Amino acid sequence: MEVLDLLVLGSGVAGLSAAVRAADVHGMRVGVLTKAELHQATTRWAQGGVAAVLGGDPDSTDLHLADTLGAGAGLCDLDAVRVLVDEGPVRVNELIALGAMFDQDEGGQYLLAREGGHSHPRILHAGGAATGVEVERALVEAVQKTAAVLLERTFALDLLVEGGRCAGVTAIDEHGERIEVQARNVLLATGGGGQLFSVTTNPLEATGDGMAMALRVGAALADVEFVQFHPTALHHEAMPRPLLSEALRGHGAFLRDASGERFVDELQPRDVVSRAITAQLQADRTEHVWLDATVLDHFDERFPTISAALAVVGLDPTTDWLPVAPAAHYTCGGVLADLDGASSLPGLWVAGEVACNGVHGANRLASNSLLDGMVFGPRVVEAIDAGKDAPEPTGAMRALFGGAPDSTAIPGRTLDGVVDVAPTTGDEPGTTAEARDRLQRAMTAHAGVLRDDGSLDIALAEAVQAFARPVDDVASAEVHNLATLGFAQVVAAKARTETRGSHTRTDHPDADEDLEVRFVVTSAPA
Repeated sequence: MEVLDLLVLGSGVAGLSAAVRAADVHGMRVGVLTKAELHQATTRWAQGGVAAVLGGDPDSTDLHLADTLGAGAGLCDLDAVRVLVDEGPVRVNELIALGAMFDQDEGGQYLLAREGGHSHPRILHAGGAATGVEVERALVEAVQKTAAVLLERTFALDLLVEGGRCAGVTAIDEHGERIEVQARNVLLATGGGGQLFSVTTNPLEATGDGMAMALRVGAALADVEFVQFHPTALHHEAMPRPLLSEALRGHGAFLRDASGERFVDELQPRDVVSRAITAQLQADRTEHVWLDATVLDHFDERFPTISAALAVVGLDPTTDWLPVAPAAHYTCGGVLADLDGASSLPGLWVAGEVACNGVHGANRLASNSLLDGMVFGPRVVEAIDAGKDAPEPTGAMRALFGGAPDSTAIPGRTLDGVVDVAPTTGDEPGTTAEARDRLQRAMTAHAGVLRDDGSLDIALAEAVQAFARPVDDVASAEVHNLATLGFAQVVAAKARTETRGSHTRTDHPDADEDLEVRFVVTSAPA
């Protein structure tokens, strides 16, 4: 296979936005490699929408910036957020030009919703709560017309490094054969690692592959202790858990405890609502609270996707209260990147949920995730086209390389990956599936919404044990990747002896000004 100009790993909004731009605008020879099929990325699961200020008072990009900074609890990079809110509207309009259709009223005006943490209605939706499906559809159609190489059902095993820079990947193709795909530039757009937890809204493919591969070749990760739990996943045996979109609360649905009483402001940021629900569950000794959406008019018309999912499990949102509980939803940190998506390894670029570019800080603002991918994916392409080949001290990357000594730079602390870990108790799981299940349960129980030093020690021991298992097929490689990410998350969570954003330490319940830093992890377990 001819060497590619750009190899994109992953087929979500970040990767496909970059792939289309690289091929269509800049004439690059582009390949897209994805472990499932093109349309099966995490993007299609996004219900909330796209947050963007498309013009008109009283909203503004400055207000969007302020809301994002507020949700990020002191760890957003100001420059990165400014890029997001300023370039976002342009990227949304480009997506519309590709054929994406967002909900409009009878007069042709976009129907804008308000969600938790936003001061104004600025959320674009498609099909009520099927925004991700529509975004993915438009991008998949575009990339099928422009990409030179499409490798579906192909699992990336490891990054190739030659002469100190990334040069492609080794992978297992759809026939089970090991292959090498060489590229002058590799873009990790592999999404997050929600499958590290036993209760998650993420699809089965979200196993942290990109972060784990990057860490194994020495690329730095940051902010990985911040895992956002969505407050209102349907409490049901289905996995991934069906997501009851934040849009429901934005339109007036509210939460009730076991006694039917409201106990939290539903429009606060997700970390606040998830903590409140978890505390209420513990107080009531129950497994779920209730989401009351009976007050919403025309539910079937406004939220057809959610309505259909509820009908499958026998619930009618017009009359039934809906059982909900928090579920792992979004990895706020990832592979450390500058404002152009360059990682600490030359030739390796990152965008979307796999990246830590400084946009989300300690907690992602609702509906900023699709926008993040739409903005920073194309920025990678522009930087490559301009001849950039190595990271610069901009954005979150200043945590590793330093930068202008101004008040906006978040300082970094590099963590030693060598830790003393006590052996786990009980027998080591026999099968790969058992090992994955045991790791997921340990992370949910001991490194989930609420954590303390003792519980994190238990989770760390389980991650190290899972990491030590042999890797001989795709399933075991996924467990290895989950364990690698789990190790990084717990090491950072142990170091962050405070409560901030989506990271809650019950043994350190307050924020610590001295910990307004990015913890950087640069090595996997030995």
